[in-house]
Amino acid sequence: MGMKHFKAYTPSRRNMTVSNFEEITKKTPEKSLLTTKKEKAGRNAYGRITVRHQGGGNRQKYRIIDFKRQKDDMVATVIGIEYDPNRSANIALIQYEDGEKAYIIAPAGLTDGDKVVSGQKVDIKPGNCMPLESIPVGTMIHNIELNPGQGAKLVRGAGQGAQLMAKEGKYSHVRLPSGEMRLILTRCRATIGTIGNSDHENVKLGKAGRKRHMGIRPTVRGSVMNPVDHPHGGGEGRAPVGHAGPLTPWGKPALGYKTRNRKKQSNKFIVKRRK
Repeated sequence: MGMKHFKAYTPSRRNMTVSNFEEITKKTPEKSLLTTKKEKAGRNAYGRITVRHQGGGNRQKYRIIDFKRQKDDMVATVIGIEYDPNRSANIALIQYEDGEKAYIIAPAGLTDGDKVVSGQKVDIKPGNCMPLESIPVGTMIHNIELNPGQGAKLVRGAGQGAQLMAKEGKYSHVRLPSGEMRLILTRCRATIGTIGNSDHENVKLGKAGRKRHMGIRPTVRGSVMNPVDHPHGGGEGRAPVGHAGPLTPWGKPALGYKTRNRKKQSNKFIVKRRK
């Protein structure tokens, strides 16, 4: 995938880049796989803001993605690669031999007409899905389940890929993109290959309006607020934060403060942390 640049006829255009969408081969979504997506703008049932900086944005339809891939040993053909406004990765529309259609996350190198299949013993090629116990050690994978049959939870973003490092008993050692090494049951499924659209991280928005199109509202610094609104607020002119370190709006340390529960059950599955 490449990037598209613009002539600098406005200040925002000077720094703006967009994807050239060369991987996209199908422009209109499959209507049978669309559903409505209700915007909540960060509000709860009482209308109070519980998640800041959310609201507005372009209207979107949600594409129903098949994260379980449970139609074993039935070959599916890739009909087209589509853009998905709900995620950074592109999606592939596939059609099974029985006529059923589904969306999957598009791995790098997958094109129209390619065949994909899921099952216990299938070829090691991008887009094929199988349990970790059937995948050779060292293979790059994505769309990884945490519990058998639950559906993929890990490694679903553009350009991401995990590596199967080892197998020991009923667990597999998987190195995630963050560097974390984790134990995952070998019965859990994963898809072969890395996810496409790897240049997504190089896109430069260029102007505030593109952020608003995504449904992200402005973020205001705490140091320009009043003391009643933020621990950093108040003072005459530009004032230091007045604390040992920066704090969140709710008074918790903003740097270096671990928020993960020390007694979380899944801690025992983390062999090596990302830091």
